Amino acid sequence: MVTAIKAFADKYTERFISRKFLAWITATSLCTIGMVTSSDWVAVTLAYIGSQALVDLAVQWKHGPQQ
Repeated sequence: MVTAIKAFADKYTERFISRKFLAWITATSLCTIGMVTSSDWVAVTLAYIGSQALVDLAVQWKHGPQQ
């Protein structure tokens, strides 16, 4: 049952929103209600920005610059 729910959530989450962005939204929401400290939020944000930059760099390296 849990596996089926996880598979459903993964399928539709990937379609509409990236997991990294979902983690950032979750951290932002938790920071807003006071369950995550600001330093933890900064760490999540830096990880999101850094990982997204690496993905963009890899795509550009493999496919060349976009015009």
